[in-house]
Amino acid sequence: MDYIIEAFVGAFRLILTLDREILTIALFSLQMAGTATVLATVIGVPLAYGIATRNFPGKRTVLTLFNTLMALPTVVVGLFCYAFLSRRGPLGFLDLLFTPSGMIIGDLILALPLVVALTIAAVNAVDPRVQLTARALGATSRQTSWTVLLDARYALVAAVLNGFGRVIAEVGAATMLGGNIRGYTRTLTTAIALETSKGEFAFAMALGLILLTLALIVNLLLRRLQEI
Repeated sequence: MDYIIEAFVGAFRLILTLDREILTIALFSLQMAGTATVLATVIGVPLAYGIATRNFPGKRTVLTLFNTLMALPTVVVGLFCYAFLSRRGPLGFLDLLFTPSGMIIGDLILALPLVVALTIAAVNAVDPRVQLTARALGATSRQTSWTVLLDARYALVAAVLNGFGRVIAEVGAATMLGGNIRGYTRTLTTAIALETSKGEFAFAMALGLILLTLALIVNLLLRRLQEI
């Protein structure tokens, strides 16, 4: 029990003194998760709107696919991305393995299905009369889509925050695609796993507290949106 107390004390000391390595790891994690979330939003929201508002053959299959991919294991994403990005893979010439760019690709694949599936649900929940009224008033297709998305804005923000929470806390793809290289591709989750295996419980605890704080902030934002 004593070592747990000592770990907590050491963790708070590292956080309060703004340990440089901890700050570097935390900022890098935010950068990776933020970039992947922005890309997932830019790609996923228009894609989800098109799927939700149009009828086409195989639509139910597409919906089922995205709902299934929401629970895609991170190590599976890491495995397939590793296979494609390794030197023997079809994209090996890009030299993206063990780089931040490679990690962003993995995080994008994890976040995209979540953003798409939740955005589809958000658009489907909008009153159909919103779209009909916009068209009756002479709105263009782009203006109509903007009106619908604006009406579903709280659910859309929740979808984006869920995507961010998905990638900030994942460890499998980050380890396999980033290699956990100190000062280059080390994230909060990969550093926690490494420092724990080394017996550096205070350092790992400090990183864990930061990760929990980020998760708490995301949940508080989601709760705030639900209350509006």
